[in-house]
Amino acid sequence: MDTLFSNVTVVTMDEELNVLFSAFVGVTDGKISYLSKQPPEEPPKQIINGEGMVLMPGLINCHTHLAMSPLRGYADDVALDVWLNEHIFPREDRLDGRCVKAATLLSIAECLRFGTTSVSDMYYFCDEVCEAVAESGIKANVSRAITFFGEEFDFEKDTRCQEAVALHKKWHGYDNGRIKIEASIHGEYTSDHRVWDAVSEYAINEGLSMHVHLSETQQEHEGSKDRNGLTPAQSLDCHNVFAVPSIAAHCVWLEPEDMQLLAKRKVSAVHCPVSNLKLASGCAKVQDMIRAGMNVALGTDSNASNNNLDMFEEIKAATMMAKGASLDPKALPAQAVLMMATVCGARAQHREAECGMIKIGMDADLILLDFTQPHLMPCHNVMSHLAYCVRGNDVVMTMVRGKILYSAGKYPTIDLEGVVKELAEYVMPKMFTDKEG
Repeated sequence: MDTLFSNVTVVTMDEELNVLFSAFVGVTDGKISYLSKQPPEEPPKQIINGEGMVLMPGLINCHTHLAMSPLRGYADDVALDVWLNEHIFPREDRLDGRCVKAATLLSIAECLRFGTTSVSDMYYFCDEVCEAVAESGIKANVSRAITFFGEEFDFEKDTRCQEAVALHKKWHGYDNGRIKIEASIHGEYTSDHRVWDAVSEYAINEGLSMHVHLSETQQEHEGSKDRNGLTPAQSLDCHNVFAVPSIAAHCVWLEPEDMQLLAKRKVSAVHCPVSNLKLASGCAKVQDMIRAGMNVALGTDSNASNNNLDMFEEIKAATMMAKGASLDPKALPAQAVLMMATVCGARAQHREAECGMIKIGMDADLILLDFTQPHLMPCHNVMSHLAYCVRGNDVVMTMVRGKILYSAGKYPTIDLEGVVKELAEYVMPKMFTDKEG
């Protein structure tokens, strides 16, 4: 046994949603190998004293854009279309691979600090995104988002599509599946049926999953109905976009028929409450989606629109949004929203056999939280505290496949000082040395 967590409170997130007090969890060769109220007979190589701590599965962020960290706080308090077109897109045009790698490493450090062990990232310069993921040790589903506004489209000649093909060939399955490559159509409103047909055909032929933005704003949703006579979900479905396992980010303006369609296609929705509230996009009807049979996970969106990657903030925001919108205090209770951040996230990433629970045989993707902090005492209900009291800063250790990637302010796999230097000396001048006047 490589590592033993001793005398720790364990939240398993398994089928029984067990909370075990003063328990022992062992890790061997990157897998959970021991779970008991009694200490093992075999002496471990190292012991982590979990007294006063809570051990739970790592959180899974199913929709983000890691490389947008340099844009954090750059443009706030504006609508999404203004935010994108007048502020974000012009700065993103200045990005290069070097910028993206440094920005991605910064965001991964933030994820690990806040207890996230796996992410679903949609962006471009994805080769550098994957380099950062590979070096850091985090898990990631990575996709090169395809947009298209031109006259003539040819999948074989389009540079974005060919970048996606090269990404798939180079990185899919890296490190025994720690990195998975997905196909991605950015959204219904940023491309057309030619793109949808070609990208979905590639995903079907290659056995890839799909990652899309869907019905994030009312303008987007109604615009599709005006253009096509169909909702975004219906439009994309007509072109086989959901013929492969898919995640649909936001889903704020889905109609009941959309939910039934997406449930039939086994599409996972990714609820991003903080970003949706901040951009005034609306409140996704999570309970209706669940009732329709959809799997619903959680995501932060980017730290430019959020403005952080704290999944515990999303957990609290999701349950608060559901309660406020329905005027029902029982809406989306603690256990349900915690499942969205773990079990449902693993399902959305098609990693349900490897993570999302503390269960013997699963990957040791684990986080340790310090419950001796003043704002976490007393603790009458551990699950309740995880949903309503815990903050990302309460995470004291993050482990992926048995390897500690964050502990006590240190990142063994990330040269954070070097990343900060790169941001200051290269990334920020390149993106923000103004040429406008």
